[in-house]
Amino acid sequence: MRQGGDVLANLDHLDHLVLAGPDLAGAVAWFAELTGVEPAPGGRHEGLGTANHLVDLGGGAYLEIIGPDPEQPEPDRPRPFGIDDLTAPRIVTWAISTADIDALVTEARDGGYDPGRPAAMSRRTTDGELLEWRLTQPRFDYGDGLVPFVIDWGATAHPTTRALPAAPLLAFSGRHPDPASVRPALIALGADLHLDIGELVALTAVVQGADGPVTL
Repeated sequence: MRQGGDVLANLDHLDHLVLAGPDLAGAVAWFAELTGVEPAPGGRHEGLGTANHLVDLGGGAYLEIIGPDPEQPEPDRPRPFGIDDLTAPRIVTWAISTADIDALVTEARDGGYDPGRPAAMSRRTTDGELLEWRLTQPRFDYGDGLVPFVIDWGATAHPTTRALPAAPLLAFSGRHPDPASVRPALIALGADLHLDIGELVALTAVVQGADGPVTL
């Protein structure tokens, strides 16, 4: 069971949450001020113009805080996760893990949802280690981030095998004006995210901060 708290028993395959911001240092400082937990530098995504910091959420899952990398030139395409259009940090999407991404993609397509073709990705850690994985690209045209993308770490050790500051995940849910329109994709992926009805589409996480629960 990959979870940070008992309330997450339905999120067996949670890999990580993506908290993106228009300024990486600002997003990291925002999280640290809210939680009392200082995220650890993760590394940079060469060519994408982004870098990240990480926090262990417990149960083999983590939080990725991602934003523009000031040490890289402007990329020749938009940064991932809609970073270029953000005005403040927020959770924009999430990922589920699998040991066989091709099989899961086929299953999802058979179930009526196409998560897209898996692509190879990598990042260089601050100590120079190259991490490599395969993932499907997030589809913000379907569920606006509520439907997770899929990641397969292959032979690369999962980020949570390294020492990371911890802010255990206590709850994770989403809201949408019409949750029924999103659930078929979640079911096809085997991702049973709890959805409430709300005027605006959003993902919400509650983590254990240094002084108690904090809502992101």
